[in-house]
Amino acid sequence: MMRSLRIAAVQSAAVDSPEPFEAFAADVRRVLAGGAADCVVYPELHLVGTSGTEEEQNAQLHERAIDLDGPLVARLGGLARELGVWLVPGSIAERAPDGMLYNTALVFSPEGELVATYRKIFPWRPYEIFEPGDRFTVLDLPGIGRVGLSICYDAWFPEVSRHLAWLGAEVVLNVVKTTSSDRPQEVVLARANSIVNQTFTVSVNTAGPEGKGFSLVVDPEGHVLAETTDAEEGVLRVELDLDEVTRVREQGTMGTNRMWAQYTERDKPLELPLYEGRIRPERWSIQQDSAPLPGSPSA
Repeated sequence: MMRSLRIAAVQSAAVDSPEPFEAFAADVRRVLAGGAADCVVYPELHLVGTSGTEEEQNAQLHERAIDLDGPLVARLGGLARELGVWLVPGSIAERAPDGMLYNTALVFSPEGELVATYRKIFPWRPYEIFEPGDRFTVLDLPGIGRVGLSICYDAWFPEVSRHLAWLGAEVVLNVVKTTSSDRPQEVVLARANSIVNQTFTVSVNTAGPEGKGFSLVVDPEGHVLAETTDAEEGVLRVELDLDEVTRVREQGTMGTNRMWAQYTERDKPLELPLYEGRIRPERWSIQQDSAPLPGSPSA
């Protein structure tokens, strides 16, 4: 039986309001009325729209920052439970108990539980005011497969996608708010990260006029399954066959390259001076255990 995941990736403008829930909930219902989905995904900082000068926008981010125990998170969980979907409402500005501000992606289960959070490891410096996260997040979708989280600029750093794949991710959800001229390069990176890690990539960007759009869904061999061709609002609806990841990793990309089977027991460790560490051949293969992963609420 196919391990299927029906994705609705929503290219939409951010909700610019101190009380964003009602408008967001109405839009999720609209998306699901247009077609069934198991998982609905929105762009980065979708619930934290800002406007004005850079200084004014940064002030709004501070004003609209929330904690994970607050009412908005509870209402988002209730919405996921009501609609019976995996809900990824993009990311929020999270105010941590220590007062630090993080760009944090959230995942709610169809039962309404906050099952995963991820703090953006690579804020877009020097422009973003967020602190960097310190761990990768991969979660299990029971009976379907494993999903990893990344946020926008993370895609420019191969360490992120590689670690998500190593932790067993078969799909990487990359929520994006690219307002700059480099979106064409990010489209290339979405395909490249899928190819070198043999994962699906769902890269969903903010719509215009602020965002540059051009969202896309890529398969484990780098083929584009669906894409938007401009910055207009729209929904990418794709059914992912996660068994395709297994096939590609076992048989090789295009029947040739099997990167996750590169090393043998007789190979020597490879020193990595940049990281003051090393690749150890015995640790190269993908982790398949189902233990709680760093970054999940249960970890």
